[in-house]
Amino acid sequence: MEIDNRAIGQRIREEREKLKLSREEFAEIIDLSEYYLGQLERGERQMSLPSLVKISNSLHISLDCLVFGKTELYNYYVHDDRNIYETFDRNRDKELNNLLNKCSPKELALIKKLVQIILPHIKE
Repeated sequence: MEIDNRAIGQRIREEREKLKLSREEFAEIIDLSEYYLGQLERGERQMSLPSLVKISNSLHISLDCLVFGKTELYNYYVHDDRNIYETFDRNRDKELNNLLNKCSPKELALIKKLVQIILPHIKE
């Protein structure tokens, strides 16, 4: 499989702009030069793995989404603009968080389906 640096750069730029960050601001956050970030966004340079991870974490998107785009798996898990962390208190629900962190993607998919089935009955 070939890596498309242009597509990765485009995704970086799109995600950065969604966060309303200038190139200069984002470069400072990820500790890279603005010039180098510009090259990455235009697909002119290939980045190191540490830089890729830093960018992915700073943009709050997964590495696979950044590298390969929104895959079928991504679309399955992210169906709207809501973020579970807006309503999920990680400190208060530490036990639940720890359990979910131990789950495989397949187990998480099953848990999600179960919650979707049960939730309408709880709300009634």
